[in-house]
Amino acid sequence: MTTELLERALIEEAAKKSGLLWVRGAEASAARAVWHVWHEGAVCLVGDGPGEQPLTGLADGGGAEVTARGKDKGGRLVSFAAAVNELTAGTPEWAAAVAELKGKRLNAPDAELMTDRWARECRVLRLTPTGAVAALPDGDLAQRPVPTPATTRRPVPAALPKLLARRRKGR
Repeated sequence: MTTELLERALIEEAAKKSGLLWVRGAEASAARAVWHVWHEGAVCLVGDGPGEQPLTGLADGGGAEVTARGKDKGGRLVSFAAAVNELTAGTPEWAAAVAELKGKRLNAPDAELMTDRWARECRVLRLTPTGAVAALPDGDLAQRPVPTPATTRRPVPAALPKLLARRRKGR
């Protein structure tokens, strides 16, 4: 019994402190980083709508593997299995979860109307821990990033610093 309580406390503290979690649904091949909130004993997520995070592989009634990273070094702190439940828009559980999520959503294009948009176009999921904490793996489990249309900056052209210096001299 004491071990179960310690594992629950570790899961809760890690989920509260971490800005993101790695979640892999039962139907997904790779884990995906998601932002979240810890609310009433479970991880709450919002996504699958325009401008929101994808929740690929997470199905209502299914399972997921959740990994929280440590805040100090960013390494894997704890992994655990979770049951996935989709909250129905308009229910008290949905409203409570959305109230917490709204406070954590950064850079929303429509902050005032965000909860209405979530009710119409998005899914709100609750991932409740089930069972014990998974043993930490021996290897690093590094994987290739999920394909995305996002790009990184390209190197600055070699001639650019000279062009900028000329402009400053001309003023």
